[in-house]
Amino acid sequence: MVAGGVRARKNAPPREDVLVAAMATIAERGLDGLTMAGLGRQVGMSSGHLLYYFRSKDELLLQTLEWSEAALGGERRALLSRRGPVRERLAAYVDLYVPQYARDPHWTLWLEVWNRSQNAGPEERERQAAIEGAWHRDLVALLAEGISRGEFRPVDAERFAARTRALLDGFSIQLAVGLPGLSRAEILEHVREFLTEGLAPDGGASRT
Repeated sequence: MVAGGVRARKNAPPREDVLVAAMATIAERGLDGLTMAGLGRQVGMSSGHLLYYFRSKDELLLQTLEWSEAALGGERRALLSRRGPVRERLAAYVDLYVPQYARDPHWTLWLEVWNRSQNAGPEERERQAAIEGAWHRDLVALLAEGISRGEFRPVDAERFAARTRALLDGFSIQLAVGLPGLSRAEILEHVREFLTEGLAPDGGASRT
């Protein structure tokens, strides 16, 4: 049993290669096209070896989401650290948050992980909460900066961030699952209007 585990570790591709392959499969064929056997063939591992490393498909999906979120987190931190008006960085945050198109692979994965979280244990739920927490903290910090610089009216940054993200999630889910109605451009305009009305110091005359 120990010898088999050593061979599995020796012959396994880098963990990130498996996660990249999983995300690429979701992008090309959707979640239905992602199977442990098929993924194993892509990376040169048996489905048994994949289960040895990830324990379950649920764990594979969560680790893939965490890997994807790490990349998005780096992009988010880079745009939030730019110089210039806070309102421009807030618009960039929103643009990064909202799916690019229907069945966006990152959002498809996010929705699946959260759907499966009904049966997740406390550790998995904490990891999911960490993903949400990073987005929330960055938004709170951005709002607080805008308030301190006089670009935004003095709102409660925590409460306003919670409402903003609820709005973003609602619109994003509609777009991600491909419901007819609002386009991405229309969603961004709705969010822009909400932010302007809620944050503009003069009650909405400036454009956020």
